[in-house]
Amino acid sequence: MSQTKPPTKLDASIIVCTYNRADSLARTLRSLKAQELRSDVDWEVLVVDNNSTDRTRAVVEAFRIDFPRLRYTFEVRQGLAHARNHGVASSLGEVLLFTDDDVSPEPDWVKRILDGMAASGCDACGGFIAPVWELPPPAWLTERFHGFLAIRAERTDTYEVLPGTMPPFGANMAFRKNVFARLGGFDVLRGRRGNVLAGGEDIEMFERVLAAGGKVMFFGDARVHHAVESYRLKKHYFRRWRYQTSRNLAERRGFPGERRLLGIPLYLFPQSLRAVVRALLARFSARADEAFLREIIAWHFLGSMEGLFRSRKRT
Repeated sequence: MSQTKPPTKLDASIIVCTYNRADSLARTLRSLKAQELRSDVDWEVLVVDNNSTDRTRAVVEAFRIDFPRLRYTFEVRQGLAHARNHGVASSLGEVLLFTDDDVSPEPDWVKRILDGMAASGCDACGGFIAPVWELPPPAWLTERFHGFLAIRAERTDTYEVLPGTMPPFGANMAFRKNVFARLGGFDVLRGRRGNVLAGGEDIEMFERVLAAGGKVMFFGDARVHHAVESYRLKKHYFRRWRYQTSRNLAERRGFPGERRLLGIPLYLFPQSLRAVVRALLARFSARADEAFLREIIAWHFLGSMEGLFRSRKRT
């Protein structure tokens, strides 16, 4: 595929990282093609293919016929963080907007992000993420679990994100490109890798911006719609996500404590046991969502313990 680049930098780059989702990627590209922007805004869409084996490249080629600022590039290192960092390095925009290959932004999404960043002077931002359910969610899947599905629909206003509060999610986020020059890229030891469901590299990036004194905003009027497939509505999906994310986080950051067994602080053993017992008791005494939340807490402890054991073997 031709890779002709404009001779100058652009106002914005939209980075879409993808892995074996050709059909949903086509929906995302249709939404991006329909963006409503002033004629003086110069922007591009950059698709980063992270080792797809389906029709991903053919889908992008078909859209390029009348989508001149659409580019395709390939990242061989498996992992969403690797793909996002590749997108940062390959992009031409001064502002980098990220969305996913199963997301459909509203027609004014890019405009809302760019106008909001210009008005607030922020370094990074995110926005509203509404679910598009393939099937009605089960009774236990209440709003307390929406974060597992990259849903961010609890607020529709605009506000500054402060340290210690929940930052935006990766399905709808943007950064000034100079942020990455100053602070580095996404943490490649976190996030989804192929079929591993772990996440967190997006949240860690926002936390780094805030720790460096940067300004982060949430724009409730910058909206996207996130497809939630039926397989994500199963409890085993949530268990895997929590376990793998906690494992990666513990492996990366560790836990405090001097007294250890197999690299695991001793206090984690009774805490984990209590979490498991509470989860078992809740199955008979708590509401469906509360019972599953307690189970998820137990999976957090178990994943953390594996991550600590893994890190021990490298020290």
